[in-house]
Amino acid sequence: MTRERLGALLREATASARSQPVASILTLLIVAGMIVAVTLTTGRTVAAEQGVLSTIDSAGTRSIVIRADDGAGVTSEVMTRVRAVEGIEWVAGFSSAIDATNALVPDGTRVPTRYVYTDDLALLDIPEKPALPGALAYASPDALEQLGLPDAAGGITLTTGAGYAIAGPLSTPDFLTGFEPLVLIPQPESTDVHTVNLIIAIAERPELVAPVADTLVSLLAPNDASKVTVQTSEALAQLRTLIQGQLGTFSRGLVLVMLAITGTLVAIILYGLVMMRRKDFGRRRALGATRGLIIRLILTQTALLALVGTFTGTLLAAGILITVGDPLPGPVFLIANGILATATATLAALLPALLASRREPIRELRVP
Repeated sequence: MTRERLGALLREATASARSQPVASILTLLIVAGMIVAVTLTTGRTVAAEQGVLSTIDSAGTRSIVIRADDGAGVTSEVMTRVRAVEGIEWVAGFSSAIDATNALVPDGTRVPTRYVYTDDLALLDIPEKPALPGALAYASPDALEQLGLPDAAGGITLTTGAGYAIAGPLSTPDFLTGFEPLVLIPQPESTDVHTVNLIIAIAERPELVAPVADTLVSLLAPNDASKVTVQTSEALAQLRTLIQGQLGTFSRGLVLVMLAITGTLVAIILYGLVMMRRKDFGRRRALGATRGLIIRLILTQTALLALVGTFTGTLLAAGILITVGDPLPGPVFLIANGILATATATLAALLPALLASRREPIRELRVP
């Protein structure tokens, strides 16, 4: 269809909708009502689901924590093996905690400090390539406060006697909040072997937590397996899947019911419209309009009304949710809801459009 024909079809569909204000308003209101009903019911459910899942996720549904005592024999060599495991989003190895104090205040507050072995420091807001690899420390705001270094300028001294300069602050992800106050000293890859007492991995998806944990344990190759413990969030991952499945099933069922009701009402209204305008369609056929043109005209008219109804209903529903203080569903839900409503109304107009296109000109124009 050329641009000129498309423009003419849109103008004719708009004029046709204006010539039947009652039927057009009813169609618009039905679609808008469907949008409002779905948004205030299923939309609320989706928003609640998103809130619950984000809360569960913030607790670390994908985290795997492996602790190894010094006698377990787990070393930094294992990091080369675990990085190759599929299904891991982030992984790091940590040494045991070593107390550190402000270099200028030897008797000050002691803060636990760990050496960290990872090839992905960006998650911690630590530069990937420090100016002095292995010689700089990074601390969380809480640790800096306890060390008396709120400006992240100064140095620390470990109880082992080693000293490090504070290069800057780090961001503490949710799965590391249990280790606050947190001071980390990134270690470069080298041939030296160091004892690793803690390995933390984040699976790509909650359902991968269990298999990834089993794989990591098999790769550790400890000297004494009894000194290795694994803590996972598998229970939270299962809860997340259960909540998502139950709420998703309820939402889909309610949307299907609303779509069925909307489609039925639109079909009834358009069927009545076709019956009232049968002589008009008969005249169009007599003047040379094809059946395809009649069908396109009715479908285009319905689609335009449905789009207006969708836009109106979305704004109204969003206004109601904001007014009562309920969370809004995401834009993906609102867009998908609008597309479904418009498509349902347009498809519902197909049968009336077929009936209109089959009106015989001679029969409809016959004068009694």
